[in-house]
Amino acid sequence: MTDPVFPAALKNVRPLRGANVIAVASGKGGVGKTWFSITLSHALTKAGMNTLLFDGDLGLANVDIQLGFSPKNDLGAVINGEVTLAKAAQRFADTGFDIIAGRSGSGTLAQLPSQRLSSLRNDLLELARSYDRVVMDMGAGVDRTVRTLSGPAGITLVVTTDEPTSLTDAYAFIKLTHATNPSADLRIVVNMAQSVKDGERTYGTILKACQNFLKYKPALAGIIRRDLKVRDAIRNQTPLLTRSPSSDAARDVEAIVQRLIASAR
Repeated sequence: MTDPVFPAALKNVRPLRGANVIAVASGKGGVGKTWFSITLSHALTKAGMNTLLFDGDLGLANVDIQLGFSPKNDLGAVINGEVTLAKAAQRFADTGFDIIAGRSGSGTLAQLPSQRLSSLRNDLLELARSYDRVVMDMGAGVDRTVRTLSGPAGITLVVTTDEPTSLTDAYAFIKLTHATNPSADLRIVVNMAQSVKDGERTYGTILKACQNFLKYKPALAGIIRRDLKVRDAIRNQTPLLTRSPSSDAARDVEAIVQRLIASAR
């Protein structure tokens, strides 16, 4: 993997403040980021954590679609001043965690002024005090929205697959995020791996690039094996841990949660 051309580091974001906030990000779409965010939130809840899932993909929100969930309020109502962020949080009974849904297909939310976006981030960090864990499903890429919302996260999980474009874009995300905020805790999640060994090879590829070009070693958060049960759960708009709790992918996500909990002790 060679160092792709990428813009110089932007202005530093605020110091990390949301120790219990987990941002889920990726360099590109199509890597299973939203499905992973949902399953991660469910696994955290099953592990005894009071959890909130925040759909931070302001332009292409789809957490509610994957779950077949019809929220009373969504992030659009918050932005419009109709409800507070706390009032937009709604319990999803099938999983036990709360959800702040985005507004699917609304590109206007992605164009929020910087001051309003920063205010939304601060409101979320304040709300995070009421939860054990907050999972933010971020939009793909490294645009202003992603940088602003994910900047204060205690941990950022970067989801990638073994596809060259996914690896290159994940590296680009790590490069910019690390340059902008050297203290950011970035960890790699390899999704849709053919096997654990294949996942380890994929992680090794991105780790080598980070070491060679950035002098930085992002940790491996975990490997999720390719599993047809995932597609089945998404098609049926049902959480994987509900529909197929003993599947390989379900066990892999639960293992990631156990490592996250252990690392926080």
